[in-house]
Amino acid sequence: MTESIHPDTLKALVLEAMPDAEVHVSCYSGDDHFEMEVVSASFAGKTRIAQHKMVYAALGDNMRAAVHALALKTRAK
Repeated sequence: MTESIHPDTLKALVLEAMPDAEVHVSCYSGDDHFEMEVVSASFAGKTRIAQHKMVYAALGDNMRAAVHALALKTRAK
């Protein structure tokens, strides 16, 4: 069993990688299913897949352990 992670921790990880971002995170089932919306100028000109990869990179190993599911919405500022 993996340790749970708090939504604020996930938000902090994204903000560390993208300081200009507006990030909203909520837990919607148990302690490992999350919804996240990220709005950042760093997404400008990037495909949705590239934007999501940037968020996954910011979350790092948490995507393999603490986060079982992530409903992710991204857009450029």
